[in-house]
Amino acid sequence: MAITLKEVTTAGQRKTFIYLPKKIHKGHASWLPSLYSDEKKYFDPQKNPSFRSCDYRMLLAVKDGRPVGRILGIINHKHNEMLKLNNVRFGFLECYNDQEVAHALISDIEDWGKRLGMNKCVGPFGFSDRDIQGLLIEGFEYEPVVDSACNFEYMPDLVTREGYGKDIDCVIYRTPVSTKLPDIFDRMYKRVLAKKTFEFVEFTKRKQLKPYIIPVLQMVNESFAGIYGFVPMDDVEMSDLAKRYLPLLDPRFIKLVLKDSKVVAFLISMPNPYIGLQKAKGRLFPFGIFHILKALKHAQSINTMLGAVHPSCQKQGLDLFLGVSTLEAAKKAGVINVDTHVVMEENNDMMAEFKRYGAFLIKKFRVYQKNLIG
Repeated sequence: MAITLKEVTTAGQRKTFIYLPKKIHKGHASWLPSLYSDEKKYFDPQKNPSFRSCDYRMLLAVKDGRPVGRILGIINHKHNEMLKLNNVRFGFLECYNDQEVAHALISDIEDWGKRLGMNKCVGPFGFSDRDIQGLLIEGFEYEPVVDSACNFEYMPDLVTREGYGKDIDCVIYRTPVSTKLPDIFDRMYKRVLAKKTFEFVEFTKRKQLKPYIIPVLQMVNESFAGIYGFVPMDDVEMSDLAKRYLPLLDPRFIKLVLKDSKVVAFLISMPNPYIGLQKAKGRLFPFGIFHILKALKHAQSINTMLGAVHPSCQKQGLDLFLGVSTLEAAKKAGVINVDTHVVMEENNDMMAEFKRYGAFLIKKFRVYQKNLIG
């Protein structure tokens, strides 16, 4: 049957776009559904301000009368201007194991990008690095990690057959809490804590976190400039993120360093609630929230969701405080593993840091690229 592409312009089409992955991933034990309440806001151009600063093309593929694939094309002008690029992105690609469908979706975004003067297509990639990026290419045997790709194994093949190659790889590393750290770590850790220039902050109650959420996100803007795909957050985005994640944060796994009352280093971790998210099936109510809260309470691993040391305070051992104190908190909580957030493989400093803690690779994701000119 012929494949028809339909541009998503109505609320009904957006609903089909949002719920299509649920059908494609039926029976997929390693899939992690997103919360549909968040998805409805994210994919609505009237509610997600990212749409207003980007050109976009949202498509559904229909075959034999039923939807069989989706894709979102994005031209992020702000990021392109920052790095002097002419890139179009494709993101949120979902389809069955059907090369014709993948070709129809991807090639349409390529042609659209070329019409708008773009010379390279990269993806999967959303509006910014805060969205899920890349396709999982290694580590299918491990449990899913929140805010990372959990695609079928056939997806990378569908993309590479369209002429795409590696743009960048990102990784997740795991440190078993039982790992014995070198004795020198203890001496270095005590030496760092003795520095009077810094204030090392840990928490016991969630309400203690609230004053620091926006300062942490402001520090992200200052520290992440130049990182692949990063686009600074505006005040609205920071406020939305704070409201979204504050109820889920466990104060035991939040570590901050202050200098002159300003946040200069932080590490935010949270228990991996994948079992609860799977049981919730994308819905918070009426019972989904209870599945998620139970999973947070009984999680066997924690994920370091976001962390940074301000450029002005690097090479002073603050990362050691963040890492060791997080491992100690995990041990006290009875957690088995600490997993990193998604990190660029070419970040040699971070790779060396992971190895110092005895960490090993559990997942690798690939962002692909294809030249559209010549």
